[in-house]
Amino acid sequence: MRVLVIGSGGREHALAHVLSQSPSVDSVVCAPGNPGMAALGDCVPVAAADPEAVAGLADKVSADLVVIGPEVPLVAGVVDGVEARGRLAFGPRAAAARLEGSKAWMKNVLSIAGVPTARYGAFTTGGQEAALRFLDTLSDLFVVKTDGLAAGKGVVVTTSRAEARDAVRAYLSGEAFGAAGKTIVIEEGLTGSELSLLVLCDGERAVPLAPAQDFKRIGDGDAGPNTGGMGAYSPVPIVGSDVVEEVMAKAVAPTLEALGRLGAPYRGVLYAGIMLTPSGPKILEYNVRFGDPECQVVIPRLASDLGAHLAEAAAGKLETPLRWREEAAVTVVLASEGYPAAPRTGDVITGLEAAAAVEGVTVFHAGTAADGRPGEIRTAGGRVLNVTALGATVAEARARAYDAAGRISWPGMQYRRDIAGAAGSGS
Repeated sequence: MRVLVIGSGGREHALAHVLSQSPSVDSVVCAPGNPGMAALGDCVPVAAADPEAVAGLADKVSADLVVIGPEVPLVAGVVDGVEARGRLAFGPRAAAARLEGSKAWMKNVLSIAGVPTARYGAFTTGGQEAALRFLDTLSDLFVVKTDGLAAGKGVVVTTSRAEARDAVRAYLSGEAFGAAGKTIVIEEGLTGSELSLLVLCDGERAVPLAPAQDFKRIGDGDAGPNTGGMGAYSPVPIVGSDVVEEVMAKAVAPTLEALGRLGAPYRGVLYAGIMLTPSGPKILEYNVRFGDPECQVVIPRLASDLGAHLAEAAAGKLETPLRWREEAAVTVVLASEGYPAAPRTGDVITGLEAAAAVEGVTVFHAGTAADGRPGEIRTAGGRVLNVTALGATVAEARARAYDAAGRISWPGMQYRRDIAGAAGSGS
C-alpha cells in the first residue's frame, strides 16, 4: 500500500514514521512534509486545505490511502474531495469534521446525545452583553473559547472574572482571533485530572486506542497561557479499563449515534478530551484528528499494523485487532522563544544527531525548515521538535526523553521540565 500523509507537523511526522514501519505499507509520501519527514520518503508541495489539490496529488502519486493529519484540511472537506476520486481517505468528511470546526455545534451535539459536559452558553457578535451576563452566573473557574479553529490557542481558562470578561470582549470584537472568535462558547470550569482518548471509527464501530495525558500550559506546574500542547505520556497509570469503558459507553457511543442521526456518520479518529471529575468523566472537547502531541506517544506504542487500521477505518470495516507494546512513551515539546504569543523563528538547531542517539528516542519535527546551508535545520514555528522516548516504564521513557532534549539547543529554546513527572515517580 502506498500512503500519502497530508501535513507538516510533529503529529504527521509520527504518523509517517510508524506507517513506514507497517507491514501493509510499501511507501510513504508526505505533503508538504518537513525536514524530518523527508528522511522517510518523498515530500511534495501541496495546498493542504484545498480538496481538489490534495485529490489531484493523490491521483498523481497513485496513493492507495490518504491520511489527513491537521484539522483545517478536514474541516475544508479534503476527505470529500479525495473520496470523490474513488480513493480511500482517513478522516471525517466535512459534515462530521464540523465537530471541531465549530465548538458551539459540538456542544449542541453533546446536548442532543446526552453526553456529560460543562454547562455552557454560545454567543455571537452583538451579543456581548448577554455573554457577560452569562459569565456572571459562573463562579471560581471560567472558560472562554473561540467557536472556530485557532490552532489550539483560542481558549482562556482562568479564575479571574476580569480576565474572562476581557477575553469575551477581545474575541467577539474580532481583535484576538478574527472571524474564528466572532462566535464564542463560555463554559463553567471543570476540575480533576485530564485525559485524552483517541478512538478509531469506521462509521459504525469504534475502537479506543491507549489513553494519554497531555500538558497544555507553557510553564512548569501548569503556569502561563494555554498552548497547542507541551508534552504527553502514555499509558496513564491512574486510568484503567473501567474508565475507558465508561467514556466509550457514556460519551463516544452516544456522540457517534447522534452524528449518524444528523447525517454526519463519523470515520477516522475521534479525539476525546476528558475531565475526570468527582462526579465522573465529562467531555471537555472533541477533535476530529489525532491529538498533537498525544499522537506522538500513542502511535509509537502500537505493535499491530497502523496502516491496516487506518485503511480499514477509511473503508468502513475495522477488523484487525489492536496490539500494544509493553513500553511506555513520553514526549517533550521543544518550543521557540516567545511561544505561544509571538514565536521567534529562523534559529539554527544543534544537537539533533546526539539526541537521536539516546536509546529509545525519536525526534519528531514539528516546526522546522531546511532552507539554510546544506545539512542545517532551522526553527520555523512555535512548537519546533517533539522529543519522544520509549522505555520499560514511564520513568525510564521520561529520563530518556529529557536526556535527549538536553542535547538539543538553539537560542531561546524553551520546554517544560515536569512532563510526566508525577506519573514517572510512581512507575
